[in-house]
Amino acid sequence: MLSALKGLFAELTGSSRPAERFADNDYRVAAAALLVHAATIDGGISRAEQDKLGAVLQHRFDLDEAAAAELIEEATAAEHEAVDLYQFTSRINRSLDTEGRRRIVEMMWEIIYADGHLNEFEDNLVWRAADLLHVSSRDRVEIRRRVAGEQADIDDKS
Repeated sequence: MLSALKGLFAELTGSSRPAERFADNDYRVAAAALLVHAATIDGGISRAEQDKLGAVLQHRFDLDEAAAAELIEEATAAEHEAVDLYQFTSRINRSLDTEGRRRIVEMMWEIIYADGHLNEFEDNLVWRAADLLHVSSRDRVEIRRRVAGEQADIDDKS
């Protein structure tokens, strides 16, 4: 509805904008909104989290840098308007199979561990999102350990 209003306003004012690359119901917007939420839940977004967010979206969704930036912009707007996680997780559940939903949880952990810190808000967010995505506690913990271990390996090499 919001995009319809934007379109109507653009027509009335004579301004035009290129067609958006991501539809309102695109699961990638929902997934990216969860990632934006994960990056900002601790009060801000670090440079490491920003860089990781762009890199993860480019890699996982096969996007170029401009498309990833557009996706982050749309996801940020969606995340700011959201009242809960369900609107994102329900769209993801309709679009992805079990393995795809596990990858979303893995992406959340990658963003959270980008700054080298895990706090209780971040941990709780992934727990709630994984539950809504029907990813088992066992899988969620295994994914967290794997991502944390990979991050530790990267830190050791630096």
